[in-house]
Order: sequence, then structure tokens, then C-alpha cells
Amino acid sequence: MDSKIIKIVIHASTFFAPILLPLIVLVIASDRSVRNLALQALIFHIAMTVLIGISWAFSFILIGIPFLILFSLMALYYPIKGILYALSDRRFHYPLMG
Repeated sequence: MDSKIIKIVIHASTFFAPILLPLIVLVIASDRSVRNLALQALIFHIAMTVLIGISWAFSFILIGIPFLILFSLMALYYPIKGILYALSDRRFHYPLMG
């Protein structure tokens, strides 16, 4: 299978299996760039899940609402940006990876 398609699916996994699919690709992929991207996506999705959960918990005392909105937008924006980069064969790194 073409690595471009796999990269697009890894980015798009945020909408249907944000932790499971990158983990599966990380285990079975042989291409180093695909494995690196799957690891980045996995760490990003886990971090966003934790941050959104903490923000949701703090939203009951109102301080978490801006963070909940910010992290939710980040969790949508960066995978979409990654899909667009993968379509044009450009390198993409999730923001938490430096």
C-alpha cells in the first residue's frame, strides 16, 4: 500500500479511531517515516485526550471552558493540516513533537 495513503489515514484517524489506528500502524508498518508519523499521531491524540478531559473537568468551575475550546480546536485543526500536507507530499510534524 502506498505510504501517502497510509499517512492520510493516520491523520484522518482522529475522526474515527484516534488512538487505536496509529497504534496498529506503528506495530505493523515497515516504512520508517510512516512509523514515525504514527508515533507522533499516537502521542498527539493521547495528549489531546488527556488535556480535553482535564479541561472538561475544570469547566465546571468555568476556568476550563477556554482551554476546552482551545484544545478541541487543536485536536481538529492539526490532523486536517496533516491531511493537506500528506496530500501534497510535504513533511508534517505534530506540534507536541517539536
